[in-house]
Amino acid sequence: MEQNLWTAVDHYLDEKLAPHDDVLDATVRACAEAGLPDIAVAANQGKLLNLLARMVGARRILEIGTLGGYSTIWLGRALPSDGRLVTIEADPAHAEVARGNIERAGLADRVDIRVGKALDVLPGLDASTPFDLAFIDADKANNAHYVRWALRLGRPGGVIVVDNVVRRGKVTDAGSADPAILGTREAIELLRDEPRLDATAIQTVGVKGYDGLAVALITS
Repeated sequence: MEQNLWTAVDHYLDEKLAPHDDVLDATVRACAEAGLPDIAVAANQGKLLNLLARMVGARRILEIGTLGGYSTIWLGRALPSDGRLVTIEADPAHAEVARGNIERAGLADRVDIRVGKALDVLPGLDASTPFDLAFIDADKANNAHYVRWALRLGRPGGVIVVDNVVRRGKVTDAGSADPAILGTREAIELLRDEPRLDATAIQTVGVKGYDGLAVALITS
C-alpha cells in the first residue's frame, strides 16, 4: 500500500515540478534496453540536484557513479555553456550507454566521462581548479573515501551530496556486516566529525522506495 502511494505522489510531483522531456525519457529507455539496473535517481531527485547546482552557481561538478547518465544530464543542464562536469564510471558498458545519452542531450561538450574505479581516477583529477558540487552515487562501501576526495577537490562554499544513505533503514544496524552499510555509516560519521563540513541527512520515500540522502556544505 505504502509503495503505491509513494509512487503516485512522486508521479504527481514530477508532473507538476519535474516534468519529463524527450531527452530524459529516451535516456530512461536506453538504460532499460541496455539492461542497466534501475537505480538511477528519480526525476524529482534529479531536479533537486539541478537546483542545488544552480544555487551554488556551479561551473565545475564532480559526479562519482555515472551509470547511464540520467543524473549527469540533470547536473549538466545546470552548467553554463563553458562549465565542466567530470563523471566517473567503473563499468565500461555503462559508460558507453551514458556517452550516447549525454550526446543526445547536447551536453557532450561539457561532460567528461572518466572510465575506471573512482579511487583510481580521483587522484588524477586537477585539484588546482576546485569543484563547486560533488554528487556521490557509486559503490557504497567506499562512501567515506569518496567524501574525503570530494572535500579535497572542492571549495569552501561548495556542496557534497551523498545518495542512498538510509538503505531502507538498515543504516541504523550497528552490527551489520554489509559493506554498503558499513561504508555508509562511516561516511555519516565522517560528515559529523570533519570540522570543514556541516551536514545533514534526510529520509526519502517515493518511486525508488525508502532511502535518503546527505547534503554537506564545505565551510572551510
